[in-house]
Amino acid sequence: MSVIRIEDIAHVRYAAPDLKAMREFLEDFGMEVFEDHGRLYGKGSDGRPFVHVTEPGEAKFLAVGFRAQSRADLEVLAAHEGVAVETLGEPGGGAIVRLTDPDGYSVEVVAGQTNSEPGALLPDQPVNTASAKPRFRQTVRLEPAPAHVRRIGHAVLKVSDFRRSEKWYKDRFGFLTSDEVEAAKDVPLGAFMRCDRGDKPADHHTLFLAQLPGELGILHAAFEVANLDDLMLGHQHLKTKKREGHCQRDCTASGGRSRWLECGHASPSQTR
Repeated sequence: MSVIRIEDIAHVRYAAPDLKAMREFLEDFGMEVFEDHGRLYGKGSDGRPFVHVTEPGEAKFLAVGFRAQSRADLEVLAAHEGVAVETLGEPGGGAIVRLTDPDGYSVEVVAGQTNSEPGALLPDQPVNTASAKPRFRQTVRLEPAPAHVRRIGHAVLKVSDFRRSEKWYKDRFGFLTSDEVEAAKDVPLGAFMRCDRGDKPADHHTLFLAQLPGELGILHAAFEVANLDDLMLGHQHLKTKKREGHCQRDCTASGGRSRWLECGHASPSQTR
């Protein structure tokens, strides 16, 4: 049995030498961006206080954040790890427990943040199919523009020992394996892992751990956008802006399809 069961991913945290360049990237990516106490924050429209944090410094990945169900869960986790529950002095407030995983990644577990009202969802365009023609003699003309980020969806971390990292994350946070990837029979490379939310629906994966050659680091963080049109237009907008380190994906999640726009491992502040 795990120490606690997290309910979702909360944020990713980076450092970058040029916050102005990072702001421009995040705005092109489709986030609402603001500064607070020298940090740059990106948020979606789901009402959460932030999904992306950038601190001044040498370009690198700093931490992945997960959301616990309650402050009481943070107390349980902190006691198990021999660390303190700290006040989270960032937008939304709340509390935080800071851990370090087997590969040295910082893991931030938060609870009790204050959320705002979720924003309105971008309406879907009517789509004709063989069985229904809701868009009859009506043209649709869409222009590339930043996507509309709703929420953060998942992160992918490169690890040195998959089984060791898998055990660490499952033992503490209650992750469940959705699918495991093998290079050959009984040679695991990694796994798509989801939150254990009991009877509540969960995304197919919130964390992917990948044991691959090369330098360790985050491979990407993915953000849910409004729909397929939003995904494709946002992707084209980033290409037009000559942004690197992003891709698009349309993947199956619980209850249907989710559209993810992914921010790659290269520092967005280095894109051109």
